[in-house]
Amino acid sequence: MFGSMELSQLQQLWWLIASVVGSLFLFLTFVQGGQTLLGTLAKNDEERMLVVNSLGRKWELTFTTLVLFGGALFAAFPKFYATSFGGAYWVWVAILFTFIVQAVSYEYRRKPGNVLGTGVYDAFLFINGSLGVLLIGAAVGTFFTGSNFSLNAYNQVTWQHPLRGLEAAFNPFNVSFGLMLVFLARILGAMYLLNNIEHEEIAVRARKACFVNLLCLLPFLLYVVSGLAMMQGFAVDPANGQVVMESGKYLHNLLAMPVYLALLVVGLVLVVFGVVANAFLGKRNGIWFGGIGTVLVGVAIFATAAYNNTPFYPSKYDLQSSLTIYNASSSHYTLTAMSYVALAVPLVLAYVAYVWHAMDARKISTADLDDAELKKLY
Repeated sequence: MFGSMELSQLQQLWWLIASVVGSLFLFLTFVQGGQTLLGTLAKNDEERMLVVNSLGRKWELTFTTLVLFGGALFAAFPKFYATSFGGAYWVWVAILFTFIVQAVSYEYRRKPGNVLGTGVYDAFLFINGSLGVLLIGAAVGTFFTGSNFSLNAYNQVTWQHPLRGLEAAFNPFNVSFGLMLVFLARILGAMYLLNNIEHEEIAVRARKACFVNLLCLLPFLLYVVSGLAMMQGFAVDPANGQVVMESGKYLHNLLAMPVYLALLVVGLVLVVFGVVANAFLGKRNGIWFGGIGTVLVGVAIFATAAYNNTPFYPSKYDLQSSLTIYNASSSHYTLTAMSYVALAVPLVLAYVAYVWHAMDARKISTADLDDAELKKLY
């Protein structure tokens, strides 16, 4: 089946697979968003225990999905992995650090003999949920604004900026993209906690947080969407393979791919509807509308960055060093073998859904805090 596909078809397929995994990660950043809301939703130690234990049951899913996303990119598009991680390593080290302190916080926050105190670990969780997501958003923003690298004839990368990727966080579009993801994560976090915790005071604050963070999200969302519609983009001339600048390139991509334009619009509508359902209609299931909407928006954004003769990792220092899904991918044999392995992914997702359902079959409440084992967790 996959062996009979053209290499270009496999390359497009694997960018779609990586896009879906990356979009699932964006949905799972509700954990990071919830962490940043700890001081807003929880006003005493009992409420903090409820919030942290609710998020603590899911944080490993977010980290695992991030690793899976990186692994998929490494296997399917190794030149991108080598270029970005080999050149822009300071931004990736910073992102990794925020996830390390998250893991340490969940492991040691309430352990006996904790000399730092829970407040320090709560601050670590806030750093992961804010700075970590912001930097990830800035890194994804470079798919559209470009990075400072060049490749020689042997594909050796030379990074042309001393900050080694951190300079992306000083670009207004990239920062807006990152802040957009931060507030989206906070919306999803409030939605998830409202759905998962049985506590009236937390529920009232979570409903308010959904709406407030939607208002905070809108300016950055509008800036990013308008930027994508009007900015000069990087384009590959199909006649000679040369990379050139094209006015309105990303708008042209969406118009040329109406399916992904529809995913973007429907996804945004679902996120807004999830907020309305939670904040104004008294519902608790907004997380599923917001989560599905986030995945659809993510897939549309990744598609816009790579399809329709577009370099997904452009170099603004040397246009011809830009990476596309065609010049950065693995061989036909490797992509074919990976495609057969990927057939098992639905089974894995089904298992995750089953475990998720089993864990969330009963809402967390203050009654659970009497459980001695629960008190030892987070």
